[in-house]
Amino acid sequence: MDTSAPRPLDRPADGTPASRARALTKVYGSGASAVRALDGVDVDFATGAFTAIMGPSGSGKSTLMHLMAGLDDATSGAVHLGQTEITSLNDDALTRLRRDRVGFVFQSFNLLPMLTAEQNIVLPLDLAGRKPDKAWFDTLVATLGLQQRLTHRPSELSGGQQQRVAIARALITQPEVVFADEPTGNLDSRSGAEVLSFLRRSVRELGRTIIMVTHDPTAAAYADRVLLLADGRIAGDIADPTPESVLAGLEGLRVLEAPAGTPTGATPVVQAPAGGLR
Repeated sequence: MDTSAPRPLDRPADGTPASRARALTKVYGSGASAVRALDGVDVDFATGAFTAIMGPSGSGKSTLMHLMAGLDDATSGAVHLGQTEITSLNDDALTRLRRDRVGFVFQSFNLLPMLTAEQNIVLPLDLAGRKPDKAWFDTLVATLGLQQRLTHRPSELSGGQQQRVAIARALITQPEVVFADEPTGNLDSRSGAEVLSFLRRSVRELGRTIIMVTHDPTAAAYADRVLLLADGRIAGDIADPTPESVLAGLEGLRVLEAPAGTPTGATPVVQAPAGGLR
């Protein structure tokens, strides 16, 4: 094991959320054409938890994730990763933070085609001039079932296998938070279920923290919690979600957004049953 490799600093402890936002606002454009994508959002993401973010198109879910990950600048408000306020960091400090303390999984796998699976996994460490922690590498490979695929290039892997390699790459630096943007969007249902199971295992067995944006209620049900957004604001919070409770929550958003007098027959968010929205 490489004990000299630098470890992520400033990890959340004693109940401090892994990531949190306060009065977070993002406005695109100005004047009459301004669009308020996020509107004063306050939210905590617990350490060692799997949270899914959902909402209608244009609700602000991707904007929220990008701001929490330091991929975009807030108009106002604050974002913290552990004890670090990232909204006040300069570009160089943000780059280091994203490299050392944050992992990313995207809908497109973003693997380098000329590298093997193993080389793709350790690429973030190579770029940082660090050596892999062999014990952690072996744990990831075993957990993700990649032992027999390490010498294969992306073109020799299925979509599900490529996404598992991307997950291992996101976790290899032992980040404080992994942000996943529609990670099963390019996968068939079976491969998607495998990837979601691995994400859940990485939380429950490896102690990771994952924040995932998805439009799929079945995918969201793999999470410990589902956060619902509408019009740039938090509109609901589902603990221990099931596909049914997520669907009910999304339908509740449609009821609240529907014009007065529109017949829908759905259950509003504020009346969701126990174990659903809160």
